[in-house]
Amino acid sequence: MHMRSKWGVSILIAGMVGGSGCEEKPVPPPPVLQEGGDWTDTGRYAACNVFSVQGRACGDRETLEVSSCDAASLTQVPADGIYTLVYRTDSQVPGIGADAFRVSADGRLDSFHGVPPTERRIGPREFFLTSTRTLSPTVTVRDTLVGCRAEGTRLYGCYASCRNGRYTSFGTFLAERWTRRAGEEEASGLRLTSESFVEQGMPVDIYVTQGHAYVVSVPNGPEKGGLTVFDVSNPAAPVLRSTLSLPTDNYWNGVWAKGNALYVASADSGVVVFDISEPATPRLVRQVPSEQGALDVHTVFVEGERLYAMSPSPRARTLVFDIRQPQEPVLLGEYVEPPAVGLPPGYPHDALALEGRLYINHWSQGYLIVDVSDPAAPRKLGGFVYPYATSHANAVGRFGERLIAFEGGENWGTHLRVLDVTDPTHPVQVGEYSLGANVSPHNMVLKGSRLYVAHYQHGVRVLDVSVPESPREVAYFNTFRETDPERGTSFYDGAIGMRVPGDGFVYVIDTSRGLLIFPEP
Repeated sequence: MHMRSKWGVSILIAGMVGGSGCEEKPVPPPPVLQEGGDWTDTGRYAACNVFSVQGRACGDRETLEVSSCDAASLTQVPADGIYTLVYRTDSQVPGIGADAFRVSADGRLDSFHGVPPTERRIGPREFFLTSTRTLSPTVTVRDTLVGCRAEGTRLYGCYASCRNGRYTSFGTFLAERWTRRAGEEEASGLRLTSESFVEQGMPVDIYVTQGHAYVVSVPNGPEKGGLTVFDVSNPAAPVLRSTLSLPTDNYWNGVWAKGNALYVASADSGVVVFDISEPATPRLVRQVPSEQGALDVHTVFVEGERLYAMSPSPRARTLVFDIRQPQEPVLLGEYVEPPAVGLPPGYPHDALALEGRLYINHWSQGYLIVDVSDPAAPRKLGGFVYPYATSHANAVGRFGERLIAFEGGENWGTHLRVLDVTDPTHPVQVGEYSLGANVSPHNMVLKGSRLYVAHYQHGVRVLDVSVPESPREVAYFNTFRETDPERGTSFYDGAIGMRVPGDGFVYVIDTSRGLLIFPEP
């Protein structure tokens, strides 16, 4: 998930060997694909405009000019459904951001920026939504959409974002009504074994060990986030054992374990360490690194005797800990990616360690490969950068003599890339997998030649990657149902977290439904 807010919108600026017969023949290398980025700018999406109008407030309908629009086409817009959308800023170098809204025939299910719209006008020749929210006693924000034209299930128009009555961003947008992929049923090749609702906050990640599933949540409106523990010794009938949350520290976005230590990524206090020698009742041990004050850690990863903590702020860096004593992490060093000319500042969102290298998803600065054999002095070996990057998650494995990485972003247009990283100084793209622009992948897990992907509104996808250049879908489960609570409140909605711990089951976290367990296909 992208950073702290469920409903916040960040605007991004561009910036196997084989043979047959008796005679061995050389196998040609796979073709290198040309990377064009996740989004291509084709110009403004609509002919409307945003203006300041005397006597009218920022975001009022009268500040959005639609005289050149095709109002008659708006009759095509389905008046009931969930839409995901992409914003394009009206700026010299356009930026983009992803969002979602929901409309319903009677207005009862309407949602924009996670709350009911403060005003809606949806008719045969008009589409207008505006949402006003008070973030603090001194900060009020407003977001507005106006339709300009429609084509089938796509709506094009203008948007304005305001803060305390002043524009913070404006431009055009493209929205597309979400539907299940053509020809798909609820599932193919995956069977739901059990489903367990998570009461606190919005669940986002999971780790499974010692017969228990540890689910972390982030705050969801007034609901606090925290840790929920299920006994999954019988995956067909999970049992809720305990819940934990701290009063001012409960934005918990990532989780991992080693032995009897559980590591939780906290947006406020770095890494929260729990003792799970009694698996059903974790006991808080410490928060690290304690001497550095407030620290936002977004995700964590464990390999061997190392714990890696990816911190977006207050200073973007990846922390490396010694966990030979699992409940007493010792900071060994950190990696900081310097600013890159022509790219917006990035931050480490997630990472995976393998064979002395750390593969970091560094958001707008792309995918980094870092030598961490000396944790006190990590050294960058190479990277893979593409336009409008939001490098978010990855998985790496050996395929014959090659080292292959699977990388994905988290935004409109993002998809799965297959990279040959055998030469870490020169990663090359050799394949890809995409389910369309309007839904993003999130997390992924590689087990042998199977890649499991949590794909937000497109649910769980299982890919055969035995031929890495050509990922082939072999199973899926559509976790997303429009009837589930709070659907349509965010672009980041649906299957979000995943583990395949090797016990024969796949554990999935859905933002609304909670913990879903499937037998491995």
